[in-house]
Amino acid sequence: MAPSCLEVLLVLFILVLPFLYETSKSFRYYFKFLMYYGIVMANAVMVIPIMMFRPGDVKNLLLASSVCHHVSTLLGLRWELRGREHLEKEQACIIVANHQSSLDILGMFDIWPIMDKCTVVAKKEIFYAWPFGLAAWLSGLIFIDRMNSEKARSVINTATNHIIEQKIKLWVFPEGTRHNTGEIHSFKKGAFHVAISSQLPILPVVFSSYYFLSAKDKRFDPGRVVITTLPPISTKGLGKADIEALMNKTRKAMAEVFHATSLEVQASCSSNKRHVK
Repeated sequence: MAPSCLEVLLVLFILVLPFLYETSKSFRYYFKFLMYYGIVMANAVMVIPIMMFRPGDVKNLLLASSVCHHVSTLLGLRWELRGREHLEKEQACIIVANHQSSLDILGMFDIWPIMDKCTVVAKKEIFYAWPFGLAAWLSGLIFIDRMNSEKARSVINTATNHIIEQKIKLWVFPEGTRHNTGEIHSFKKGAFHVAISSQLPILPVVFSSYYFLSAKDKRFDPGRVVITTLPPISTKGLGKADIEALMNKTRKAMAEVFHATSLEVQASCSSNKRHVK
């Protein structure tokens, strides 16, 4: 029986795929993200039936990370963790991290077994991106309306007692939106309000720059990212009047580490390229 037109097109696509991947950076950019999102969505479908036996349990994220962290290898990404001792300590705290891309999730998957019990504050729109959104909800993520800061703060405050009792880490991206510009942008106050009102320490986590990624140039190369966990910053005895100072202190410490580790990984990348030549 003669092959159908669809079968012929599929074979041609498979044959052309390696050529396009090697010669077109735009194709490689979109293909990598398609592969990333596709695998994460497929894995969500696989783990949802298991997660339904313990809905809302943050331990479900350990299951998700065990499956999804292998995606980094396929994309050519390497994550290096520093300050592990701060992250693995069993304590309730507010993790604040810089936010550069949706790839941040892969870095989080890579270190989730170290964090053990951790949940994330996420925008409510993510919940509707099923099946990933459903898996996230079953894993105890806290969804907020970013357009309503009072309501968002109320949702987080409601979850705080459970976080303290169960010694769960609460991961927040204080920049609010993603910025892959080589800088750590200004912070929103929400995470620091919660930290001070609950007297929980701030635990800064810094991802070095994604020098290998550019949405403007449609470039997604292999790359190395250093994830640095800084010593916790105590909020004991602080009040609302100290929020601005705490926020500035945290951002300053993170910015210094961000620039230092970013220079390091980029210098290492340049050196490796010279050796290859």
